[in-house]
Amino acid sequence: MSQISLFEEKQVRRAWNAQQEKWMFAIVDVIAILTGSVDPGAYWRKLKERLKKEGNETVTNCHGLKMTAADGKQRMTDVADTEQLLRLIQSIPSPKAEPFKLWLAQVGYERLEEIENPELAAKRMRVIYEQKGYSEEWIEKRLRGIAVRDELTDEWKKRGVKQGKEFAILTAEISKATFGMTPSEYKEFKALTNPKENLRDHMTDLELIFTMLGEASTTEIAKKRNALGFPANKKAAKDGGSVAGKARKDLEKQSGKRISTRENFKELPESRDRIPKK
Repeated sequence: MSQISLFEEKQVRRAWNAQQEKWMFAIVDVIAILTGSVDPGAYWRKLKERLKKEGNETVTNCHGLKMTAADGKQRMTDVADTEQLLRLIQSIPSPKAEPFKLWLAQVGYERLEEIENPELAAKRMRVIYEQKGYSEEWIEKRLRGIAVRDELTDEWKKRGVKQGKEFAILTAEISKATFGMTPSEYKEFKALTNPKENLRDHMTDLELIFTMLGEASTTEIAKKRNALGFPANKKAAKDGGSVAGKARKDLEKQSGKRISTRENFKELPESRDRIPKK
């Protein structure tokens, strides 16, 4: 949605929180854009005071971070992640904030619809990828890959693997065994510098296929071995990735082409017939 471009504004200072894997935005910069206030700091202090009285937990969870001010000096400023910021925007009475409020209401409505009918989520995702310019063939593989990934993570949950760090470690094991690179190394290989960019959205058809093979193999191995807990599932992840890794190497030998490529989809045109950027 074109109106939802706040976080792309150059006036908004932001910093990447590697531990939480989130962007943190300077709240006063957002307020300055939405309200046009000559003193966004004062506006924020009054808003914060009002929200605290109302029991708004978002204000309590916001914290300070040193950022470069207009005078070039490092100064403490209150920051918020995307979710916190969108909640704060709902409390700002400004015409410029209305598109965000309408968008949030629409997103909330669509989410409720998807809970009632999960097929709607897949349909909406397909439309988003089409609008971005991906080919129908690529979209089919991407959506199938999401289903395979969901099946794997559901299996991990059943088998006592913790979401977050342990999921990330097991995913890295599969990727390393499949492609010889962890996801972070793969992103660097493809020159994806934005921490929020999804690696799989920049994979070619064959890269997606071997990613699916590694994760589907891991799921089947975990089931067969009745792997319980993190160590057992880590071994299953390595072995599942190895299945895909061996298949990848065999295809590379037969075709004479490397599967892992620096191609990405960072600059998709309107046409969906584009060859990925090299």
